[in-house]
Amino acid sequence: MAEDQAAAALKTSTVEKQPVTTEAEPTRVTTTTKRMMVAIDESDSSFYALRWVIDHFSSLLMTTEAAEAEGDLLTVVHVQSPFYHFAAFPAGPGGATAVYASTAMIESVKKAQQETSAALLSRALQMCRAKQIRAETLVLEGDAKDMICQAVEQMHVDLLVVGSRGLGKIKRAFLGSVSDYCAHHAKCPILIVRPPKEITS
Repeated sequence: MAEDQAAAALKTSTVEKQPVTTEAEPTRVTTTTKRMMVAIDESDSSFYALRWVIDHFSSLLMTTEAAEAEGDLLTVVHVQSPFYHFAAFPAGPGGATAVYASTAMIESVKKAQQETSAALLSRALQMCRAKQIRAETLVLEGDAKDMICQAVEQMHVDLLVVGSRGLGKIKRAFLGSVSDYCAHHAKCPILIVRPPKEITS
């Protein structure tokens, strides 16, 4: 009985020490696409976040043949607020009056939004091109928090970067924070870049 246990222990130790030999399979080279997204708006803090990404991740996003082959890409996204065609105003006790915008006003507001988006994204692309970063732009319309999270999921983004406006507790409670919302709902890692105090003040 003791001999059987010793033989079993010896057999086990022999098996553990010997490497298992199998036919070598051809090594597969897998390329991983790195897709980062930076959300920008009119604030200096969002452009600080973009600058931070360019400075710290430029080696991953450089415009090289290898990067283009692997598909490494920086997506700069801007979300326009939806324009509502009417507004309700209180008009006496218990009543409200709805005011509808004219077609000319609607077109004027949409044109202004498009011009603002184009200017913001042009500035962002210039920053990327200056450092030879491969970038694309994306304009969405809707609630910024929801649209950014949807875009992250649909585009299979590996890292979302947003700036922090440094809202106080009261403003954050009433206005909501895009960065807070994305931190809890985005389907990828998120980096919130807090700018220096001189930018937020």
